Amino acid sequence: MDFNGQIVTATVSDQNETQVFAQYQGVTLAIEKEELEQPVDIGADITGFAYEDMHGHARMQITPPKVNLDHYAFVPVVEVRRDLGVFVDIGLKEKDIVVSLDQLPQINRLWPARGDRLMVHLVIDKKQRLWGELADEQTISAVANRAKPDLMNADVTATTYRLKMAGTHVLTDDFYLGFIHPDERDAEPRLGEVIKGRVIGVRPDGSLNLSLRPRAFEAIDDDAAMVLAVLQHSQDGSMPFTDKSDPEAIQQAFGISKGAFKRALGHLMKAKMITQKDGITTLIKS
Repeated sequence: MDFNGQIVTATVSDQNETQVFAQYQGVTLAIEKEELEQPVDIGADITGFAYEDMHGHARMQITPPKVNLDHYAFVPVVEVRRDLGVFVDIGLKEKDIVVSLDQLPQINRLWPARGDRLMVHLVIDKKQRLWGELADEQTISAVANRAKPDLMNADVTATTYRLKMAGTHVLTDDFYLGFIHPDERDAEPRLGEVIKGRVIGVRPDGSLNLSLRPRAFEAIDDDAAMVLAVLQHSQDGSMPFTDKSDPEAIQQAFGISKGAFKRALGHLMKAKMITQKDGITTLIKS
């Protein structure tokens, strides 16, 4: 079928209870009646997206797929085949599209997983087969918005679209370009993985530097959280204990060792939540 993946206008030749059949270049295309807004007569013209489904049957879909030969979009990954690539759902009935393993990372653990999403468009090979092709850097940049400085420290949701030695490239849900340095992540995200991060820098070109690490106050442990609660519930936001306090007094007041207490205070000071002076630890009010 040399018009696979194209918009065509075919002539209705027959129908049954569930499908309409139309002729185009000697090929019979099946169309689901549920797609039609009103009944059609034999001999009427009908326009839609022509393709071969997973069973090799010629079909026409009136509702266009999410992507085509000229249009890119994010589409979900629905299956992973290590010998072939990953299948994505572009909105065709009985047909998912393969993104070839040639376009995927060499490291298997960085391949997209089911539920991840990829920005692709359609390509047709010499055998008239449809494939998904990943958007290149130029295409991603063309759809990106320019970020403003007031996004600093904002939380963002983004999709990874390029994995490189220097770091991870992402596109946020608001279509801002973002970059995650290896120092700002605990593990490298998969291609197509949806991640949540925070803005740690806005570049002059309007792209973002992101971190996947929690803010300091979000990363404090249970001991630090307990000390913080004590300060928050004190009358003046202070307590007569510091990292120089007597170990027995710390154990009696907090039930933890002096070492654990010092670590807790260290976390809170690093997060710029407390100060220590003259034997007193004081909460810094935001």
